[in-house]
Amino acid sequence: MAASGGAGHARARARRDLPFVPRVVNPVRIEEAILLAAAEDIRAAARVLEIEMPWVRVHVSSNPLGVSRTQIDRPTVLVVDDTALNLVDVGALRRHRAPLVVVLLSAHRLVQSSPPDVARTECPYAAKADLVFAVNATEWRPDRILRVAVRAAEDHLNIEGHPEARRFIFLVVDDEPRWFSQFLPVLYDIIGQRAAVKLARTYEEAVGFLFGADSESNIRHDSSGRGRGDDVVCLVADVYFPKGGVVTSDAGRDLVERVRRHYPRIPVIIASKTEEAKALEGAGLVLPKGDPGFLSLLRDYIRDRTGMADFVIYDEAGAEWLRLRDVRDMQGLLSRAGRQGPEAERLRRVLDVYGEQDRFSTWFYMHGLRQLADRLRPERLTGERLIAVLKRELAREMARMKRMPLVLDGNSVFDLPTLLAVVRTAPEERIQAAADRDAISCWLDQQGYSELAEELRPVHGRGAGFRQAIATLLEKWIAIYGRRAERRGR
Repeated sequence: MAASGGAGHARARARRDLPFVPRVVNPVRIEEAILLAAAEDIRAAARVLEIEMPWVRVHVSSNPLGVSRTQIDRPTVLVVDDTALNLVDVGALRRHRAPLVVVLLSAHRLVQSSPPDVARTECPYAAKADLVFAVNATEWRPDRILRVAVRAAEDHLNIEGHPEARRFIFLVVDDEPRWFSQFLPVLYDIIGQRAAVKLARTYEEAVGFLFGADSESNIRHDSSGRGRGDDVVCLVADVYFPKGGVVTSDAGRDLVERVRRHYPRIPVIIASKTEEAKALEGAGLVLPKGDPGFLSLLRDYIRDRTGMADFVIYDEAGAEWLRLRDVRDMQGLLSRAGRQGPEAERLRRVLDVYGEQDRFSTWFYMHGLRQLADRLRPERLTGERLIAVLKRELAREMARMKRMPLVLDGNSVFDLPTLLAVVRTAPEERIQAAADRDAISCWLDQQGYSELAEELRPVHGRGAGFRQAIATLLEKWIAIYGRRAERRGR
């Protein structure tokens, strides 16, 4: 009888539990990587993919004829150097039905530092590539660029081929591969699997992507036929890049102005040392390329302004006022805003601006709280209604989170100690698969453990060392969250 009752209770609880669905930014993943290069350092960099992207099957070759005859039957990236791209038959490979993205890792100075039209004119082979990155022995080593090239290829494949999928996109606009080859490793380390990157190298490409067909200025729209500005969570742009075939500072200025006018919620980063960039300081963060601390400032700004990390509230003068780590902190803030008195009134005024700019739903999206964000995004709430709706919806979401287990190796995980126990005992391939598709970090985000999720995202690999790395992070943060709970209870 007891066994029967226990089974009935388990079935009832299973009916009450809600399924956890990891957020998927890219519905199609790169499954094969072919490295064809005369340069030994590019071929040797294959080991980086095997360690950091273990779900990708890597093939290394120095035979252009053999690669040209390869049967492409699954989503594939072909990574080539200048010599190999001259020799491989890309047209033959593209005739296969499976998606293919061609990435050039170029050591040619002109290709590295020129607008696309110039590079294709002077080095016609460059026109065969979908994406171009710079490589050398110092700033852009192949062992650092290769992982980024494959990620960018996967983003390119999905953004161009699956525009209907909801996603979060960082739009990076610069005509010189040498700059975004330096920048993208940092950006991908920040965003993990939460967002995609769109690279644009001309004004027309950037504006067409944001706004779609524009009869007024005859802008070429992206392959979906519609603007994608609603998907963009950050714009990172140079000032000088081609507009109408001419490299001009008008390109950066006009792009930033259009974004600020039509999408004021999108944070703007102007990456340039030019005098023209200083004139745009009121429109976004101006960061001089290459200056000491450039990448560190970039990292902090992206985390704070795009919803990737804490929810940061700035006062009327633009100074940081409050920083919320998780949904529990958000609940506390809403309680403060609902009180009487001048401090609460001031807080409500600032929160009104955040409501109008859609900052709340963006932060919830980035932390895996999709349903909550979906309920908020159509509205631009302010005042007492903003506070009331946020309180109600956040309480509902936190109740849902308690009923939403992470299923790992047949185990329903509801808390961090259980997750640690499963990580220590489950088959390594199950843990690896969950980490590779960002399921563990996404679940942690939804449970309000965003800092742990942030540290866990870059951890990939195989074997006992991989398992131990995850277990060590869980032990560290279980202790941290325990101390915080004690302080709250005092």
